[in-house]
Amino acid sequence: MVREDLRNIAIIAHVDHGKTTLVDEMLKQSGTFRDNQVVSERVMDSNDIEKERGITILAKNTSVYYKDVKINLIDTPGHADFGGEVERVLKMVDGVVLLVDAAEGPMPQTRFVTQKAIELGLRLIVVVNKIDRPDARLDEIGDEVLELLLDLDASEEQLESPILFCSGRSGTASLSQYEAGENLIPLFETILEHIPAPEGDDEGPMQMLVSSIDYNEYVGRIGIGKIERGCMKTNQNVIVGDYHELKKPYNSKVVTMYQIEGLVRTPADSAKVGDIVCISGIENLTIGDTICDNSNYEPLPFVKISEPTVEMTFSVNDSPFAGREGKFVTSRQLRDRLYKELLKDVSLRVEDTDSTDAFKVSGRGEMHLSILIENMRREGYELSVSPPHVLYKEDENGNRLEPIERLVIDVPEDCVGSVMEKMGNRKAELLKMHPQGSRMRLEFLVPSRCLFGYKSEFLTDTKGEGIMNSVFDSYQEYKGDIQKRATGSLIAFEAGESITYGLFNAQERGTLFIGAGVPVYEGMVVGSNPKGDDLVVNVCKKKHLTNTRASGSDDALRLVPPRRLSLEDSLEFITDDELLEITPKSIRIRKKILENNLRAKIRAKG
Repeated sequence: MVREDLRNIAIIAHVDHGKTTLVDEMLKQSGTFRDNQVVSERVMDSNDIEKERGITILAKNTSVYYKDVKINLIDTPGHADFGGEVERVLKMVDGVVLLVDAAEGPMPQTRFVTQKAIELGLRLIVVVNKIDRPDARLDEIGDEVLELLLDLDASEEQLESPILFCSGRSGTASLSQYEAGENLIPLFETILEHIPAPEGDDEGPMQMLVSSIDYNEYVGRIGIGKIERGCMKTNQNVIVGDYHELKKPYNSKVVTMYQIEGLVRTPADSAKVGDIVCISGIENLTIGDTICDNSNYEPLPFVKISEPTVEMTFSVNDSPFAGREGKFVTSRQLRDRLYKELLKDVSLRVEDTDSTDAFKVSGRGEMHLSILIENMRREGYELSVSPPHVLYKEDENGNRLEPIERLVIDVPEDCVGSVMEKMGNRKAELLKMHPQGSRMRLEFLVPSRCLFGYKSEFLTDTKGEGIMNSVFDSYQEYKGDIQKRATGSLIAFEAGESITYGLFNAQERGTLFIGAGVPVYEGMVVGSNPKGDDLVVNVCKKKHLTNTRASGSDDALRLVPPRRLSLEDSLEFITDDELLEITPKSIRIRKKILENNLRAKIRAKG
């Protein structure tokens, strides 16, 4: 059976190339919204963090209708750290829309997701987006995409993919770069013509692969996936299992079923082969499970998700301020939350450690783990985390291998020298270097660990004008040791509240992270010292009052505004003997050993 009334596609691209904005326009032009309906910008980015940062973190399903054909659209994340989301949703679709920025061209994540689509043999539609940018390079982009496809061993059919020229913000598409489009009809037409309709045996026993998991307090776990064979009905008895036989198959029942219509899930009594459905009522359902008719158990193979490359230790907060601001503070609550995250996030790993208060959490990158930490603190969790470390492997000869990133840097020409110098110190290997107008694009292979802490340095070196993007490339032999952080820490001498007089004296030693009136404790990091050594400062020091007054000495003390560190900045800053204390209201950097005397003794011995 061929479902000519249905198309399943995913939109893939590098971060910030305009996927979600294009999906907005497709929803509007297909009549999903009423004429007078108020629609927020980037309506698919529903998560608070997604709205604040302007990035997509979770893959989301929606659907539009064009000429009585239902087009199921999956908006995917563009950031490399959320590549696990993209890898698994590609199993639900028959083709992809590959979005490329008209100025930036193919970027690291474009390569990564395109490679996954090519491996699965999916049809491609190439869309050059943001053609109204003043620095658009329409003549060159097509060649760059073709070069990328050749590089990734695309098939003949994939190399002949149609190319469209779009402006997602204006909602226009055109088959020619020399003609301005009026609407998105050329894109809809190309989808119907070029993306194959789902096909399968509609009479055979039902079979569905779970590619995504959602969770709802009322109905529990919701499995999302495409029906590969047969017909599914509500209240149908099924067998659930997985291809790799990690768990024993068990009997269950489909209690409720929904199909996605626009932005809402509508209840459905039945669904046919090719439909993407959301089902609930099955306990212990996980990503990669196959739901089969109870008369015929036949699990489907699931795409192997790439391994994590970075790990951190999450532990119970044991600082002097522990339990003041958090709602969930015990190791049991922390463990339950981390294992609950595993149900939704296939590229995350959580392991118990020798200590009952600490857990090893591994992910795709710093941002992947920082989003998890940010979500947890917003939910009321209080915890402390260690600095991120890369995960090493060993080859058959016992050599240590480390993860290598493909890094693309886009900078003004006058900043190339400082970037090259820093990259040289960080064991980077230059692959390509080519000018783009007044800017220069550099491509490197660099060890993942060497990028920790570089982003803020990079923005300083390029006066805020540089753009850097990286994606995991491969494991290679260990490249050797590098110098750790060049700066030291300014550490609070005693517990109390920071006072202007104490801060005024401390600011001569380096850059402060706190202002006046902030509670501090012994061993808390309150600033950075450019000389590279840790320095203990007393920010709680008061000025002793005397009867003597001198002209000028009692003028108001002027403090330099403190440098406020975000969660990512703090993760980049901390070194091996420090921890990050995270509560719903505060982010504090602290030493693992809080007592200044004890730290000094250990340093003297070592």
